[in-house]
Amino acid sequence: MALDVQAIKKDFPIFDERDKPLVFLDSAASSQKPRAVLDAMTDYYERSHANVHRGVYALAEEATARYEGARSRVARFINAPSEREVLFSKNVTESLNLVAQSWGRANLSAGDVVVLTEMEHHANIVPWLMLKEQLGIELRYIPVTPEHVLDLSHLDQLLDGAKLLSFTAMSNVLGTVNPIRRLTDAAHAAGAVVVVDAAQLVPHQRTDVQALDVDLFAFTGHKMLGPTGIGVLWGREALLDSMPPFLGGGGMIREVRLDGFTPDELPHKFEAGTPPIAEAVGLGVACDELDRYGMDEVWAHEQQITEYAIRTLAERFGDDLVVFGPPASDQRGGVLSLGFKGLHPHDITQVLDHSGVCVRAGHHCAKPLMKCLGVGAVVRASFYVYNDTSDVDALADALQACSDFFGL
Repeated sequence: MALDVQAIKKDFPIFDERDKPLVFLDSAASSQKPRAVLDAMTDYYERSHANVHRGVYALAEEATARYEGARSRVARFINAPSEREVLFSKNVTESLNLVAQSWGRANLSAGDVVVLTEMEHHANIVPWLMLKEQLGIELRYIPVTPEHVLDLSHLDQLLDGAKLLSFTAMSNVLGTVNPIRRLTDAAHAAGAVVVVDAAQLVPHQRTDVQALDVDLFAFTGHKMLGPTGIGVLWGREALLDSMPPFLGGGGMIREVRLDGFTPDELPHKFEAGTPPIAEAVGLGVACDELDRYGMDEVWAHEQQITEYAIRTLAERFGDDLVVFGPPASDQRGGVLSLGFKGLHPHDITQVLDHSGVCVRAGHHCAKPLMKCLGVGAVVRASFYVYNDTSDVDALADALQACSDFFGL
């Protein structure tokens, strides 16, 4: 394998001394946290906790240094030109709502076109549906083919007259890795701004926002070994400068009068109130841990597991099991959504849990995509740095136990 999983597992306290082995296959929902991240957050609270940016005493300055140091670390992780372009949010959902309500309200009006895809997470559909209700914009959708990739045969027509294209970098259901640069180049040629939901990509692939040439790019800490409650929105500095604040209050202003206000400079203009300081510190250390493993190695490792999983499950169960998504390749990430012998996904998940196998069942916040697939829900297994082929074998054994339990 590309990574030494047994050595990596020692970094994660959750795998220590359990009654039965934990087979955690739900990292697409939220990854586990290494000890280094947990220790960094504890150390912050024990040694340097204070509010940031306001205090001039030494403790507050140390807290500010840690918080802003995390911003610099994240900027390096995605090769951002400037740390001023890195905004901290609560998660990708908040980042995309920020884009819709800040950029969207300032730049869109009735009849303007926003293009999405049918494989989007609700976080990249609902904010635009809300804006449609508020402003009367038009939404167009890039369809999904029977092979579970985007149908780009009519891309130019869909982008004709569009003001914005917003799409997922990697499907949280299908594992499909979309052609970011092809989509971006086409959108820019049509005069559209490009927004990318990279929640499922940044934790798994080396990311360079400059090479991708996108305009706005959102990802989240808790899927990449970091804590919950911290997300990132990267954007081009000129674009962010032109956007109005999303939330108002303390921390995001330079001047307040009874008849108006002047917002602060980037990135603080978009970070109203006390920010998630400890969470930012944890995210910075998560970037360190991923770089220590090597992002190229992380991606290669997940591809190895995914290929093994697709082959193993097909050999074991044949037509009794359906794997949604494209074949194993460099265009597919470590996500396997499954249908098994006509059983309800929630029933499968409960039986798998008795075997210590953690997978997720449901529509995965992608109801329009479920409709395209012709199902109401799926079982999803997802792989990360602490998984190896033995976890796939455990999944296959648990599915067999599920089949035996229901007498199939």
